[in-house]
Amino acid sequence: MVVRQESSVAPAEFRAAVAAMRAAPLRPEVFCEEMPAPQRIAPYAAALSADVTVDETDVGTGRLILLHDPDGNDAWDGTFRCVAYCRAEVELELVADPMLAHVGWSWLTDALEAHGAAHTAASGTVTRVATESFGGMAEDGGTAQVEVRASWTPVAAPDGPGGPAGFDITPHVEAWGELLCAASGLEPVPDGVVVLPSRRGQRGTPGR
Repeated sequence: MVVRQESSVAPAEFRAAVAAMRAAPLRPEVFCEEMPAPQRIAPYAAALSADVTVDETDVGTGRLILLHDPDGNDAWDGTFRCVAYCRAEVELELVADPMLAHVGWSWLTDALEAHGAAHTAASGTVTRVATESFGGMAEDGGTAQVEVRASWTPVAAPDGPGGPAGFDITPHVEAWGELLCAASGLEPVPDGVVVLPSRRGQRGTPGR
């Protein structure tokens, strides 16, 4: 976590949100660790990065940034903002499908709804990228990727107890993890099935 001021003077609601962000449960295919957060977007920020690994192969990657401005931000419609990024490989023929962008956005909205992550002011983009190889690299074939960039403002659940900041960041982190898995082609976990926790901090992340 990187903040623009010493963490000891960070607002209690931000410290509580960061603690919940670190502890949020993710699927075992998701390797998650802390990363440096941007320092000029908001007075306080924390960030996570993650890779989705299947059979020892990375099939997706992403990051989640939590921003906090105690004075509020008109563009956010609140004092907190989640900023998410996701990139995953897709089949080359899918890149030409005009519905891919809509499907990519639904991965996020469905994940937020499924995890009960109450929010407002969501916005973002879905980008389709196709790469073709030529000459000496022609045998490598083509590749395709989909990228989702999004941001939203977490709010208190209508019937939830809320936390120090009036909301619980945990379902938002879980929804981001679900977005990564959906983009990477993983099947949803059936209702009632308990998954093992994800791997955390196994790469020697500073500050753990």
